Amino acid sequence: MAKGLGEDNQRSYQALYTANQMVNICDPAQPETFPVAQALASKFFGQRGGESQHTIHALGHCHIDTAWLWPFKETVRKCARSWVTVVQLMERNPEFIFACSQAQQLAWVKSHYPGLHARLQEFACRGQFVPVGGTWVEMDGNLPSGEAMVRQFLQGQSFFLQEFGKMCSEFWLPDTFGYSAQLPQIMRSCGIRHFLTQKLSWNLVNNFPHHTFFWEGLDGSRVLAHFPPGDSYGMQGSVEEVLKTVAKNRDKGRTNHSAFLFGFGDGGGGPTQTMVDRLKRLCNTDGLPRVQFSSPERLFSALEGHSEQLCTWVGELFLELHNGTYTTHAQIKKGNRECERILHDVELLSSLALARSAQFLYPAAQLQDLWRLLLLNQFHDVVTGSCIQLVAEEAMCHYEDIRSRGNTLLSAAAAALCAGEPGPEGLLIVNTLPWKRTEVLALPRPGGAHCLALVTVPSMGYAPAPTPTSLQPLLPQQPVFVVQETDGSVTLDNGIIRVRLDPTGRLTSLVLVASGREAIAEGAVGNQFVLFDDVPLYWDAWDVMDYHLETRKPVLGQAGTLAVGTQGGVRGSAWFLLQISPNSQLSQEVVLDVGCPYVRFHTEVHWHEAHKFLKVEFPARVRSPQATFEVQFGHLQRPTHYNTSWDWARFEVWAHRWIDLSEHGFGLALLNDCKYGASVRGSVLSLSLLRAPKSPDATVDMGRHEFTYALMPHEGECCGPDTSLPLSASVAPTVSGEHSSSPTPLPSFSTTRPFPVCAQGPSKTLALFPLPTASTSPCWRCPPQARHPPPPGAPFQCPRPQSCWRPSSRQGPVGCGERAGVPSWARPRPRPPPPPSVGGDQPPGPQAGPEAVRGPRQPRGLLAAHVAAGSGGRPL
Repeated sequence: MAKGLGEDNQRSYQALYTANQMVNICDPAQPETFPVAQALASKFFGQRGGESQHTIHALGHCHIDTAWLWPFKETVRKCARSWVTVVQLMERNPEFIFACSQAQQLAWVKSHYPGLHARLQEFACRGQFVPVGGTWVEMDGNLPSGEAMVRQFLQGQSFFLQEFGKMCSEFWLPDTFGYSAQLPQIMRSCGIRHFLTQKLSWNLVNNFPHHTFFWEGLDGSRVLAHFPPGDSYGMQGSVEEVLKTVAKNRDKGRTNHSAFLFGFGDGGGGPTQTMVDRLKRLCNTDGLPRVQFSSPERLFSALEGHSEQLCTWVGELFLELHNGTYTTHAQIKKGNRECERILHDVELLSSLALARSAQFLYPAAQLQDLWRLLLLNQFHDVVTGSCIQLVAEEAMCHYEDIRSRGNTLLSAAAAALCAGEPGPEGLLIVNTLPWKRTEVLALPRPGGAHCLALVTVPSMGYAPAPTPTSLQPLLPQQPVFVVQETDGSVTLDNGIIRVRLDPTGRLTSLVLVASGREAIAEGAVGNQFVLFDDVPLYWDAWDVMDYHLETRKPVLGQAGTLAVGTQGGVRGSAWFLLQISPNSQLSQEVVLDVGCPYVRFHTEVHWHEAHKFLKVEFPARVRSPQATFEVQFGHLQRPTHYNTSWDWARFEVWAHRWIDLSEHGFGLALLNDCKYGASVRGSVLSLSLLRAPKSPDATVDMGRHEFTYALMPHEGECCGPDTSLPLSASVAPTVSGEHSSSPTPLPSFSTTRPFPVCAQGPSKTLALFPLPTASTSPCWRCPPQARHPPPPGAPFQCPRPQSCWRPSSRQGPVGCGERAGVPSWARPRPRPPPPPSVGGDQPPGPQAGPEAVRGPRQPRGLLAAHVAAGSGGRPL
């Protein structure tokens, strides 16, 4: 304390004098002197401070990475060991309060250590064990889709309500790699009003200006956010940490309260008795801030008392570090995107099949099991690729399980939906998007062959596949023309866009035919692969540093490698080979379909590098100070210049399925099927493809990769009234399935177009998402006493009374028998109860019929989704 307060502080001198007296009195050889020395210390710490002292809310905490440098199964044991220690501390210290996040970890403990789980429930009723966070795991804050983020809260809040009788009011995410601008709306719609993290203290360039503030999202939703000023979630209760918490608090003039999270973390361990004893001694000592054992609820209640003085931060909370996690481990990211798409399609087709036939058995338990598996993989050290090889292999097995079981459910739903209406040769085409689509598909034929066909399918409907002998009229659409010049260059033209490739496969021209506007910058080439040295300062798998941009090396191909693939008609293509380095090579097919407004680049890479970074660039003939990036249920704009240090720190950013650079009247969009890292600098759109870090997994990204990206010029500004193309694109492919008396597997999703667009739709397109009927939990909004009596052996319910949850002042509580806002025709008809969940953590509730199918209604603000064009893409 004397050291921390400094030489100029009177209290510091008093502390030093008292310590000197204790040394003089205490004799290690004479234990009878110990109480005298202890009395001197007690007298010093017993001197109280004034009312103006800063209050520190000490919360016991044990951050346990669900997987990282250890596999998932080891985390189960870490949770048990850590929480046994916590139980002992709570028994010995009634004032001690412990905050615990991640429903998945509690579900594991319930399954493997039921006795420990029961003790945690007891202490939860006493108010000492406090579940926080409201999510299934502490997921990454950037990469999961909007629907997946909603499911994190849906599954987490349902579990906490069922097991502990209460939902969380705070989102607890202390250690992830950035926070999407869409999170405030998702939080508020899921009953969350508060947010806690500390990760932005890791910013490499700029110091974040606040510790307590309001965070405002895309639609104007706001949550009260607090960053523990000690910049750690693993404090140990020292005087230095307490003083640092006050000294570094950038909002201590606006509010007089700070959080102090103490306990060993990352690998578990949690608080110790030594830490608790230290904080007890500092509870109210003159010269130090007031320290009290507290709960998240008390902390945020105190902060809300001064909320009128707080500042507001609008938009994303961008972490200026760990930019490499947007690209590291490409196979994990591809699996994540594909599985999100599969589960979307399964739920949509199953909902439609249930609406059509009361005999269809909605796969609620199976879907909940698959969603929880996907949510587990979205933990912030798994989907980001910053984990060891063993964890990555487990994650890939999880994705394969979701694909296999999801496709089986998809086949069953498609067969039930299309029952009695087989097309020629029993083949039907299903459209899972909410607009009519006319596209070229490769349809399976007997003997394993495929043929190209132009297919039109209504919105969220199906149509019979054309017969092999039926003619496909192309008028009024122009067929695709493919011409190879004498110099080896190739031109593809479908009347909408005209594409010219040089003899090495680079894009020299992309013309929007209707306007005659050229999209590629003058004197430049697109589809230019570039290689960078990638040697970060700190963490290999996590980071890519700004100085990597200084090592840019274009990958040059050899003239004469470009060849025509498909000759034209409904599809034209050209392909080429490219030697990236002596160890890595690439092959690519450039494809243009009839009636399609974009050109696709099907890419296969054999990657064997060390500390290299592969990107592809498209210099655009467009000038704009801002580019637009898709995020969850919306989009945001980021600068294309480096005017300020905040702009410069965004040299590598994340996006979901598209980025767009537009000026008045014209723009260029870059789409992808499984990538997240991107950047737009000046007029160059860049998509990050592959990295090659060597720690903590030396094998990451080595081997074969397949992915597709696409380029589309368009009229109008991004999201303006004249465009409804990639901005309304939901990367969920057309599904084709054979109709028969028994479900049959569907063809691979990779055989269908990954970029469905609305080329002839209205300027405003509303993309709908299915209700999350996969949960078997009771109604969220009803208090425990309003639910049906549980059967013997039902999960624990806290006896404390609960009030109905109101996500907003505009929406009142909805009881178990109500379906607010759902018309009668959309309600499920009575049907047999679903089968029990196989291997799930939650058994079906007592209502196994339509009520169990309905489950907890997703917050109304997230049922519809977003306006994709015409209103700025803002979430509803």
